[in-house]
Amino acid sequence: MKRNIVIAAVTAAALIGGGTATALATTEDGGSARQAANTRLSDDDVRDDQDGPDAQDDGDDAARAASADVTAPEAIASALKHTSGTAVSAELDDEDDSGKAIWKVDVLSGDNTWHSVSVDPSNGKVLGSHTDDEDDTAQVRAALKGASVTAEEAAKAAGGKGTVTSVDLDEDGKNKSWEAETHKSGGAEQDWKIDLNTAKITADHDQDQDDDQD
Repeated sequence: MKRNIVIAAVTAAALIGGGTATALATTEDGGSARQAANTRLSDDDVRDDQDGPDAQDDGDDAARAASADVTAPEAIASALKHTSGTAVSAELDDEDDSGKAIWKVDVLSGDNTWHSVSVDPSNGKVLGSHTDDEDDTAQVRAALKGASVTAEEAAKAAGGKGTVTSVDLDEDGKNKSWEAETHKSGGAEQDWKIDLNTAKITADHDQDQDDDQD
């Protein structure tokens, strides 16, 4: 009777879990049932490691990069034609609640108003814009004072390393710069720093270390 109960329990578990433990229900004690459960948990842990949030995010970013016909420099140029000012960042991201990828370009106008401009990645048309409230306007102005490299030029420089999915101003710390993220076909993302005056591009190892710690 006990053996039949064990077999029934393990068989039910196997049916639910895809048949991973049917061969283990051969003894008359509860060891095989526990082993089956542990085996299934171990398999799930491996799948979680392979299909975790970071892996999914990288895959999503790579897919967005591959689907965009409009490059980061082109998206920035289109946004600035619509809204005059200084482009401070551009990112290829999911549109709110729709899952559709669009370019979002942040523009700081001459009167210190922040504008978020949405650009279609398939044709470069501006889809709309709205004003934002930001508290780092003074820092951004100070970082860009005397800078000769624009966000558009920084994105062009990073384009030699792969498909640019974002460019942003790093106005904190001593070494202020543009930061860009690129993707290559079948490869992981890479972060770069672009000098504000020379457009010299270097690998952003600090960002890579931060990602590893996360």
